[in-house]
Amino acid sequence: MAAPRPSSGGGAARWLVGGALIFTALCVVLSVWWSHSDVGVEESPFVESPPPVVAPAPVVARAPTAPPRATLQPVVPSPPVAEGVPPAQPESDMPPPAERTGLQLYQRGTKPLKVGIVVPEDFELPPGYVRHYQSTDEGERVEAILMFHPDHKPVDANGQPIPIPENRVVPEELAPPGMPLRMLELPKSDESKDAP
Repeated sequence: MAAPRPSSGGGAARWLVGGALIFTALCVVLSVWWSHSDVGVEESPFVESPPPVVAPAPVVARAPTAPPRATLQPVVPSPPVAEGVPPAQPESDMPPPAERTGLQLYQRGTKPLKVGIVVPEDFELPPGYVRHYQSTDEGERVEAILMFHPDHKPVDANGQPIPIPENRVVPEELAPPGMPLRMLELPKSDESKDAP
């Protein structure tokens, strides 16, 4: 019976670890030796160079010019104002549109509330329909209305596409079956601004 051979993998690992330790120790010894030894730097003599010669810029004579004259505009008299009519006041104390920032960008009443079928919160919507949440200019949240999903194209029983309104609000005749039909009642402050 032959004697078991020692594995060669253990010997190679020992050599690698030993070699790495010797290399690291050698690097540490060299860095310490170089940091403590005085390094002689040969100083080169400083030679002062003469300043560069700069030629003066040529002078060009120019003819004198007269200052520009302001053109006079004829004065046009404004039309007479009636005695009892006050001068027109700006409608808003808002700055011009180019100077608006932050919340000034959102003017009241610029996007009227949409009126449609109210969707109960517990009603499960079939595919192709979405709840549309809105709020008034005062921040009051109104009930969600039923709208068509932007990617949904409704079809009739024959597979023909059904035209939908431009604002995607679902009319009563296209409401999903089983849904209670109740139209949204706008809050009192927004009734003058309502638009379908």
